[in-house]
Amino acid sequence: MLLRLIEFLRQRLRQVIYVSCGLLALVALIDVFVDKHHAHTKVEHLPAFWSVFGFLACVVIVIASKAFGKAGIMTREDYYDE
Repeated sequence: MLLRLIEFLRQRLRQVIYVSCGLLALVALIDVFVDKHHAHTKVEHLPAFWSVFGFLACVVIVIASKAFGKAGIMTREDYYDE
């Protein structure tokens, strides 16, 4: 079931990217109308701060995990065949 979902999304990658960007823009737009008088820092008063922060955090996590994988965590696919 999960493999079918992954293949379905892979075949429609461009649409998945457009929908994801649209959802990010929608969340950022909604954030403009949220009352921010309880914000703790000045940057929290910026429109869409948490949306952009969350997106950038995900990008950093993906890049860091790829770097860790290439640094030695990943191994050959035929590791156990020897």
